[in-house]
Amino acid sequence: MLDLYAGSNALKTIKEQGITSSLFTTMLGASGGPKWFTLFGLDKYLFSEFFDVSENKLNLVGSSAGAFRMACFAQKDPVAAISRLAECYSQTVYSDKVNAKEITAKAINLLDYVYGESGTQEIINNPNIIAHFLVNKCNGFVAAENRFLQTLGLVKSILLNRVNRQLIRSQYERFIFRPATSRIEIEDQDSFESHYIDLTPQNIKDALLASGSIPMVMQGIKDIAGAPKGMYRDGGIIDYHFDISFKDNTGLILYPHFNAQPKAGWFDKSLSRKVHSKNYENTLLVVPSAEFIDGLPYQKIPDRKDFETMDAHTRINYWTKVLAETERLAESFHQMVSNQEISRIKPFSP
Repeated sequence: MLDLYAGSNALKTIKEQGITSSLFTTMLGASGGPKWFTLFGLDKYLFSEFFDVSENKLNLVGSSAGAFRMACFAQKDPVAAISRLAECYSQTVYSDKVNAKEITAKAINLLDYVYGESGTQEIINNPNIIAHFLVNKCNGFVAAENRFLQTLGLVKSILLNRVNRQLIRSQYERFIFRPATSRIEIEDQDSFESHYIDLTPQNIKDALLASGSIPMVMQGIKDIAGAPKGMYRDGGIIDYHFDISFKDNTGLILYPHFNAQPKAGWFDKSLSRKVHSKNYENTLLVVPSAEFIDGLPYQKIPDRKDFETMDAHTRINYWTKVLAETERLAESFHQMVSNQEISRIKPFSP
């Protein structure tokens, strides 16, 4: 049901010490909209059983939908929170003539339902589960709300990124919103500027909303409290599936993902460009197998296009079935850990 891939150091460490929660000091959550539904059962298992016995601090780093997931795990009842997220997200229905304003309003309602005031305080003050939300500050035309100007900016990004990912650094800056206790530092060979902003009750929901504010789909978030003035959008623009490392990180990184071949940024989705193996040396990548995906309705994982290609009733039934099926992935991971089936882990090769 699950395929597991480990970077060179992660594989060596696991072979020597076995697979235990205490090995992991960081967990990643990728962008990808409803694709994360395939991880729902695994998410619940990780934060009800696997990490429940760990006394280590755990850094959670997420962009877009991944940030929404990480925010759930930092609450006092992470299983209840991730279940609310799955329920609200999967049952969201838009009007026939949906626009960015409506989608943004529905996202705000989701945040209020999933996190509320007590949830946001729990995230900020959690001493052991430290959540980090990646957001991009946009510069130039990509900061505009005017669709024509924003389109021009995005076309520029696409063309420049095809030549070299570093060429879009003038258009996007990485902002990491995190609790004041965090000491995490991102290392990035593409040298995007990284800024660290303390989470507060005044900015946490805007930071989360901005992390998932897809260009052309949602409204951007302007002037987040505690951060420089400007327009903030989806953290997945730079960090779609991640091609970064963490300074002075002494533990391993757990990365439940829906794709065995991660892409660095949003504009890399259609490119053959690969992530750097060095950035995955300490990572254990856990992904649904092709066999599992073939057994799902329509033989695919959910994605945002389902909103366009399916009526609401069909889509909600499909997504609900996927969420239920993912309990099998939790069972598969539990079996691997219980029986220490290290042989199931393959070397990661981007």
